Amino acid sequence: MASLSLLALALASTFAVDPQRCSLTVHVGKSGLFKFAGHEHEVTSNRCRGEVFASPEDLRHSKVTLSFETAALQVSEKDEPSGDAPKVQAVMVKLLDTERYPEIRFVSTSVTGRAADAGSYELQVTGDLTLHGVTRRITVPVRVVQHGDGLEASGGFAVKQSAFGLDPISVAGVVKVKDELRIDFQIAARR
Repeated sequence: MASLSLLALALASTFAVDPQRCSLTVHVGKSGLFKFAGHEHEVTSNRCRGEVFASPEDLRHSKVTLSFETAALQVSEKDEPSGDAPKVQAVMVKLLDTERYPEIRFVSTSVTGRAADAGSYELQVTGDLTLHGVTRRITVPVRVVQHGDGLEASGGFAVKQSAFGLDPISVAGVVKVKDELRIDFQIAARR
């Protein structure tokens, strides 16, 4: 059995995340008594770094480390009333305290899953997400496709702002940002 584990590690590869081919999209919903009067926001970032250690023969040995710069998060103008995006951006920067907390970081603690077909995997990646100085354990469903000297990963998950010490923004208590955020990502990495 030990020789199988050594073989699995020998077939494993380390991949560097391609900062030009990563994206993070945060979907911010609305709630409250007058939620019909507000609108949803979309926050994006395509500035990340990280490393993936992929062990396709024994997924338990796989690891991932990712970080996104909080200052690189941008409120999309899509679906925003004219002139609102910069105002929402300013509120977000203040809420995240981007100078004090310059990055969002994820470090895996375990990887499980299965090969879906040749070169693709359906995984559950559990790890520690650090946001606004608070670390919480999360599990993220991830689809990985490995081809040649690279891999592409995509997935999505939800987190509550309050779990990370953030108070969802409220306007006069009647229109609020939802506590739960939906986060989608796409990441490419090369050997």
